[in-house]
Amino acid sequence: MHIIATGDMLTNDLGDRLRAILGSQGLVEPNAEFERYCISFDGAFRGPAQYVARPSSTAQVSAVVTACRKAGISMVPQGGNTGLAGGAQPVDPRSVIISLERMRALRAVDPQNDTITVEAGMPLAEVQTHAVDVNRLFPLSLASEGSCQIGGNLSTNAGGTQVLRYGNMRALTLGLEVVLPDGSMWSGLRGLRKDSTGYDLKQLFIGAEGTLGIITAATLRLFPRPRDIVTAFVAVPTPVAALDLLHIARSHVGESLSAFELMRRECMKWVLVALPEAI
Repeated sequence: MHIIATGDMLTNDLGDRLRAILGSQGLVEPNAEFERYCISFDGAFRGPAQYVARPSSTAQVSAVVTACRKAGISMVPQGGNTGLAGGAQPVDPRSVIISLERMRALRAVDPQNDTITVEAGMPLAEVQTHAVDVNRLFPLSLASEGSCQIGGNLSTNAGGTQVLRYGNMRALTLGLEVVLPDGSMWSGLRGLRKDSTGYDLKQLFIGAEGTLGIITAATLRLFPRPRDIVTAFVAVPTPVAALDLLHIARSHVGESLSAFELMRRECMKWVLVALPEAI
């Protein structure tokens, strides 16, 4: 006699499997802490889930993905949960959220090669600090840099305020480590810049928002720290005039121009309403 286990039957012992893989600190079940994973940063998106898995290593991520795949359970990778588009919230109440928040190790830093290798759960601000510690710059800068994580920055191909000079995360990434949907691991961590070995597979995962695999670590580019930074605040009458100003600035300072932002008058008006001391 053959017994065929259905997806529902397999989910009955999924919790036990995840507890065995992750330990008591690695699995969050519905409780007061659970809610923060299911709701977006601004509260606009809310999604139910069965468990929150918090792996602390790539091997644990692989084991969790394998267990969920065998149980027929959908997975939602989650970084710092700072997004405002609902991409980190599940839609299926049987889902498992896989949070990378415990994977925040600094694996290597090489100032001679201008690279840093970190795990996906490291907050962006910590990456910046590690770069400063070796007198280097990691140029990605976002308003949420104190809480957003490198894995999320990679999965959304974040640009930040200095994309004009340094590019977005695609340009800042040299290598990735990824757990694939079947639980296997693809390792492409390397700091080689002149790489002509064939397909540039890391580009498939950058900007894919976790749909093709879960990024667990990355080797990122560092840059010399600028000796001086000068900021100009200029009033222009039209967006066309702003583009003319950008052209003039580029003509005078070239690649030294790292950021150029255009703000509407209404934006500045509300800033002054909220922060009158800034006048």
